[in-house]
Amino acid sequence: MRALIVIDFTNDFVDGSLPVGQPGIDIAPRVSELTEAFVGSGDYVVMAVDLHETNDPYHPESSLFPPHNLRGTRGRELYGSLNTVYEQNRESIYWMDKTRYSAFSGTDLELKLRERGITELHLIGVCTDICVLHTAVDAYNKGFSLTIHEDAVASFNPDGHSWALGHFRGSLGAGVVSGE
Repeated sequence: MRALIVIDFTNDFVDGSLPVGQPGIDIAPRVSELTEAFVGSGDYVVMAVDLHETNDPYHPESSLFPPHNLRGTRGRELYGSLNTVYEQNRESIYWMDKTRYSAFSGTDLELKLRERGITELHLIGVCTDICVLHTAVDAYNKGFSLTIHEDAVASFNPDGHSWALGHFRGSLGAGVVSGE
C-alpha cells in the first residue's frame, strides 16, 4: 500500500512571504497532476501543511525565517490548482497541520499510515532540502520505502535542492523519479 505526502505546497512557500519562487511555480502543474492521480487510484493522500502562530516566541523557526503559513491567512492556503484539487476531493485527502520540518514530528501521520498498512511513501512539495528532506529522513528511520518525485519538489536553494536529491538516493535508498 502506498501514500502520497504533499508537503507545504502553499501560497507563502511558492510565491508569498517565504517563497521558493519560479522553481515552485514550475512544479505546480505536476504537484496537482500527481495528487489527482493518487486520489484517482484510491491511494491515501496527505496534505502536510506548515502551521505557525503570529509572534510565537517559542517556535524555533521564528528566529530563522520571516513569518509564514500563519493560521487563518491566505499564505497558508494551497497554491494554485492544488487548492482546487483539494477542494474537489476533500473527502479523499487528509489535511494535517504540522509545526516542524518533518511531517512526522508531533503529528499522527505514522499512526494514520500504519493503521492503513501503508509501507510505501511518495513525497512531493517544498522545500526539497528542508521539510521534504526531514520528512524523508524520519520516514526512512521508521522503515518506510521512499519515492521522491524530482519533477514535483523544489527549493529556494538550488545547491540544497541538488544535495537533497543525492542524499535521498545515496543515503536513504529512495527512488528518485520524474514523469512517472
